[in-house]
This record gives sequence, C-alpha cells and structure tokens, in this order.
Amino acid sequence: MSPADQPPDVDRLARSMLSLRGDDDAHDQPTPVGNGGGFCFKASDFADDPDRAAAVRAATQADRNRYLTSGLQPVDCRFCHATVNVKRMGPGHTAVQWNSDAAQRCAYFTEVRARGEPSALTRACPKLADSIEHAIAEGYLEAVSTAAPPGDG
Repeated sequence: MSPADQPPDVDRLARSMLSLRGDDDAHDQPTPVGNGGGFCFKASDFADDPDRAAAVRAATQADRNRYLTSGLQPVDCRFCHATVNVKRMGPGHTAVQWNSDAAQRCAYFTEVRARGEPSALTRACPKLADSIEHAIAEGYLEAVSTAAPPGDG
C-alpha cells in the first residue's frame, strides 16, 4: 500500500495542529448557535471597555460605508432616467449598485417583470449599459476607477 493510500495518522495530525495552534484552553471557546448545536467564534463585544466598543462600532460603520460607496458615481439612464451608482473596475467589470427606485423605474426591468420573470436574476439593462458607456465617453465616469479599493485599510 502506497503512503497516499494509507489512512492519515490521526495522532500525528492532532499533534501537528496543537503545535501550530496551541491547546484549546489558550483560545476563546466557541459560542453555540441556534438550536442545531453548531458553534462559531464571535468577536469580543468589549462590554468591559465602552470606549473601545464605541471605537470598534465607529470603525465598523466607516468600513461598511467605504465598502458600499468607494469610487461609486451616480449615472442616470438616458432612456428611463433611473439613477444607479456605478464604478468601472476594468474592461468587462462594472459594479452597478441599484436602489429600489431605480429598479422600479427601469423600463427594461419592467418588461422583464411583465413577462413573469424575476428582474433580480436579469444580468443587466442594455439601455443602462449604453448610458454607462456614454458617461465614460463624456469623461463623467472613469474607464477604470482610480478610487482606493475598499479593503486597503
């Protein structure tokens, strides 16, 4: 039997894991989740340090806002005047952030819904895609965004 066909040495694996991670007593214990008995590790809520808890909440909100808005520019559809936020990240990759008003206003998505299809599963509105290309041609929207990526700290 070749080594690849043999079952793993469980004891050796456990010793290896302990050498990398240390014993379980050195780490936070998992928190039970739901009624299924599953576990997950939760970040500290800093209940004993209200100033730190407030700072973490503020930083988390800032990260969330930056992730959702970094480099996005409003673009108005030249056909139905739905306004969405757009960021071009390169050829073939454009982020479009829809809002409920734009989704309801979009004539193409209205046609899709009229056919009984879910507009959420529709890849894109061709009229809006033309409007985005027009915004790039007019210099309103960058062909490739120079905004810092949201995860750069």
